[in-house]
Amino acid sequence: MPETKISLDEPLQNALAEISRETGKTESQLISEAVERLIKDYQRQNRYLLIQQAKGIWADREDIPDVQQLRQEWQRF
Repeated sequence: MPETKISLDEPLQNALAEISRETGKTESQLISEAVERLIKDYQRQNRYLLIQQAKGIWADREDIPDVQQLRQEWQRF
């Protein structure tokens, strides 16, 4: 697994060391978990933004049938 060097200020380093002692996990494990969470949160947020941007893109299209009308036709049978 590739390694990445990071720099932490003293309060962050102290907090990380304390969490490491309390959980029994290495600092490297804790940092990896935090980065994984950051990436998942970013991807979830990015997906949400893409959905929001796509909202209503078909509103002005004339070549797409009206869904309400299609459903009414289905219910006639």
